[in-house]
Amino acid sequence: MLPTERYFGRFELVHAFYGAMPTGVTVSEAGRIFVCFPKWGDDVKFTVAEIVEGELRPYPDMETNISNSAKLETSFISVQSVVADGRGTLWVLDTAAPNFSEPIIGGAKLVAVDLKTNTIRKVYAFKEDSVLPTTYLNDVRFDFRVGKAGYAYITDSASEGPGAIIVVDLDSGVAFRRLHGVKSTSPDPTFIPKVEGRILINRNKDGTTSPLTMSADGIAISPDGKTLYFCPLTSRQLYSISAEALKDRKIPEKDLHSHVKYLGEKGASDGMITDAKGAVYAGDYENNSIRKIQPNGKMMTIAHDPRLLWPDTFSIGPDQYLYVIVNQLHRQAKFHYGKDLRQKPYSLLRMKIGEMPAPTF
Repeated sequence: MLPTERYFGRFELVHAFYGAMPTGVTVSEAGRIFVCFPKWGDDVKFTVAEIVEGELRPYPDMETNISNSAKLETSFISVQSVVADGRGTLWVLDTAAPNFSEPIIGGAKLVAVDLKTNTIRKVYAFKEDSVLPTTYLNDVRFDFRVGKAGYAYITDSASEGPGAIIVVDLDSGVAFRRLHGVKSTSPDPTFIPKVEGRILINRNKDGTTSPLTMSADGIAISPDGKTLYFCPLTSRQLYSISAEALKDRKIPEKDLHSHVKYLGEKGASDGMITDAKGAVYAGDYENNSIRKIQPNGKMMTIAHDPRLLWPDTFSIGPDQYLYVIVNQLHRQAKFHYGKDLRQKPYSLLRMKIGEMPAPTF
């Protein structure tokens, strides 16, 4: 018998998805699990859900999950990311860009949902100077120890425009773009992704092809809130920047890139997360793996499993498990001349890491 590839990392199945494809997951301080389903062409009945007793329930209710042009600020249009902040709030990042369209004006927003009352507490709607026609709001991290009400940091993973990190002052609601179109937030032009042994590019129904280009996507914040880690989706590189520099608008955009630190190659990642000790966890979608990068830069692979068919978003629960959405993103029809190669179910997996999530306050 010939030798075969060795797989490692112990996973448990938390939930199997037989409907729409999920992208985001988050686990609250009370252990509640929330997921989201952006509208990329699947039949999305609700774009945000809570997993309750093994069932998906629209969250906070079905009415909020019905896109309503008359209530753009209080209805969910197409949600890409959900993040529980550890202090009683679920934050919902609404791209307002179904099927990667231009964001609907007035619909792109960050929504704070009170987990005690399960009602919307506050809405931060973005203006056209922060959310461009090419913007795709991807993921968000928080620090409530700075400013009057804290700050949020959002990645713009635009595929046909400039990438950026959007900084939001949660007191004033003012949002502004930083690292706009610079190397660290842009696709790596030399990067050719290879997943399941095949080159991953856009392959259209008419036979035409084009490179996959996605900007800043994965984002994580250090336990003290002082360092932000980020990476473009189509890149294997990891970068960081001081959160203070990112917030400081006295530093002109042309000089801000000099504050970015290059931390080396970590594999091609979608989602990232940090634990309470400062380690960064990142997926490697080319190699069905999960990496752990220590604060000293030491990197190790903690899981390599054939079921990790595109590890997307991560969350660390109070149970010290690392949760990961696996959604076969690379098998979508747009990469295979219009043929959908995904096989249901998609999955939410978890593995014990013995660490707590990074605090936000």
